[in-house]
Amino acid sequence: MHISQLTLVNYRNFPGAKLTFTKGVNTIIGENGSGKTNLFRALRLLLDDSMSRSAFRLDESDFHRGLGDWRGHWIVISIEFCEISADEAVQALFLHGTGVLPAVARATYNLIFRPKKDVRLRLAALDDFDNAALDALRNDIQITDYETVITGRSTADFSDPAVYREIVGDFDLCVFGDEVDDPRVGSRLPNFLSIANEVSFTYVQALRDVVAEFHNNRTNPLLALLKSKSGEISAAAMAPIVAQVQQLNDSIVALNDVQDVRSDIRGTIKAAAGETYSPHSLSIRSDLPEEADKLFQSLKLFVGESADAYEGAIHELSLGGANLIFLTLKLLEFQYQRANQSIANFLVVEEPEAHIHTHIQKTLFDRITYEDTQIIYSTHSPQISEVSNVKSINVLGRRGTACEAYQPATGLDDETVGTVQRYLDAVRSNLLFAKSVVLVEGDAEEILVPLLFRKVFGLSLDELGISLVNVRSTGFQNVAVLFHESRIRKRCAIITDRDAAILDTNPVPGEPARLAAFKAKCAASDAKGAARQIALNTFVAGNPWLSAKYAAHTFEVDFVEAGNEALVEALVTQVYVDPPTIADAHADISSGDKSRYGRRVLTMAANQGKGWFAIMLGAKIEHDTILPAYIAEAIFFARPELSKELFSNIFSYRLAKAQEAGSITQAALDAARIDMQLYLDGAVPLADLKTAMLAALPGDQVHRHLANVT
Repeated sequence: MHISQLTLVNYRNFPGAKLTFTKGVNTIIGENGSGKTNLFRALRLLLDDSMSRSAFRLDESDFHRGLGDWRGHWIVISIEFCEISADEAVQALFLHGTGVLPAVARATYNLIFRPKKDVRLRLAALDDFDNAALDALRNDIQITDYETVITGRSTADFSDPAVYREIVGDFDLCVFGDEVDDPRVGSRLPNFLSIANEVSFTYVQALRDVVAEFHNNRTNPLLALLKSKSGEISAAAMAPIVAQVQQLNDSIVALNDVQDVRSDIRGTIKAAAGETYSPHSLSIRSDLPEEADKLFQSLKLFVGESADAYEGAIHELSLGGANLIFLTLKLLEFQYQRANQSIANFLVVEEPEAHIHTHIQKTLFDRITYEDTQIIYSTHSPQISEVSNVKSINVLGRRGTACEAYQPATGLDDETVGTVQRYLDAVRSNLLFAKSVVLVEGDAEEILVPLLFRKVFGLSLDELGISLVNVRSTGFQNVAVLFHESRIRKRCAIITDRDAAILDTNPVPGEPARLAAFKAKCAASDAKGAARQIALNTFVAGNPWLSAKYAAHTFEVDFVEAGNEALVEALVTQVYVDPPTIADAHADISSGDKSRYGRRVLTMAANQGKGWFAIMLGAKIEHDTILPAYIAEAIFFARPELSKELFSNIFSYRLAKAQEAGSITQAALDAARIDMQLYLDGAVPLADLKTAMLAALPGDQVHRHLANVT
């Protein structure tokens, strides 16, 4: 038996999310604040029998903030199980309450936090569209008017807004149905029936302060293991140990110095406070525990990290070493629990990668598999996600205050999934962690696009939440297929070369053989580029999450064409040493003739290697380097909206550069800064700020790049 689906509705930062899981190992990937911890808490509420029963009593803070007014709404946490065992006892458990009749191969188990029946009846009695009455009723609702119910046999998909409105009600229009106990909610389960009591569920929380966990008897994993084993030790086996401890305690107390100190304490108290106010009795005893459980609490783990034979306490270990030991003990704890023959085994590990070397991450989590056990990790680590099967990944993303869940393999056939998997392995999986993605085809773009953007705008792509991924080919479809309405709903821009010819490719009789060969090469590239553009445009058509932007020729040629010939000229003497060749190169690059400067810059890049040439070029890039339009268009497709702070940072940066260059007067600078503060204070709209900056920075390239950015 395994979890096939988890649905969260109105729970914390999830307005309505559905996650799907497979047998074996599953990975949950998400940026900070995307809800991984809340998701695990939801699982634990239903499956972890170590959770306090008070945890089932939710409160206002558990409602999704995007609701505005939580009163009247429901929180739903629903788990679907698949492949339920045919064992009679297991079948009886699910037939009693959670099976979806008539079969019990699939079952649902739900926690629902909803208004009590009297409140639901009052909502149902409202007239349609009587929002005033609804507001008055909701103002009277308190959290004490809510109840927590556990149900099975649910057939409702609460993550579907239409279904939610049918069952719970439409709070915008004030439309509520007459049925207050809709059968689709499922059958309410009796208190004695709990799936959590029948499964093995081990939760390993994020490894943040392992040393403190070892010092806490409640969370110490070593103590948990020892307690588990102590239940198997007979009283007869413990009796000699207990007798030795008692004898040791008596021997310590009997020491003359101990008895002398005891007498001195009694005498001093009586002398100071008198007989009436002195303690009736006073003794000094050894506090070594004499019970097996307490004896185990005195045991500590000592580990040697190096080969010098020294074993230190946990607090002496490196962070990575302590975390690895903690994780190992939790895995062993799970194995002990798993041996209890539960109907299902679940191991949930939250962000296990903290302070663990990347090699250990990949090895450890590639090897952790247990038969008949479903494992769910959450992670920030590309190393762990790299060894994850794309079919078993859920990606969490933030959209404002809401978090969403995406399944990258939805709707893809096995062959496509295999191709995606291979590409993710090759380019790493960091694109799954980003808010948005820009895909590039080569080293030059990987090196120079982030640098160009930072030099022009004063911001890094990381500050925009954009991951730039070099796929090292033009096979963008193999990765971009992930970004789709039914898969990952994040924006992905593709930057690629159209490879249009830089000269007339028609052969001319008698022309040099070398030129004829170059024309033939350009013609072939042009034809391939045109076909590739048609295929890519067809691929992205109708997909709001994808966009392709093209360099008309190649990155190097279009970089010069944008107006950056001086930067390339500055590299001539680093590429060539022959004076006539240097002179020819300068003439070609400054000629304004695309066939000449294009051929020259391509020759220089090929001579040095495109990646190294890009590094050389990067050393020359400054704030006044022209960013080619297609690159800016791709980046601002990936991030079409900027916050007030980001707009302010961009214009502040450009103003500072203008001041350094002496191209702006102090009066104009002061006026521009006042306009910017008014914008930050909300006194003027963005359009007015752009107009003011256009006047302060006439001709600045950022104006055209930001024209459509909101």
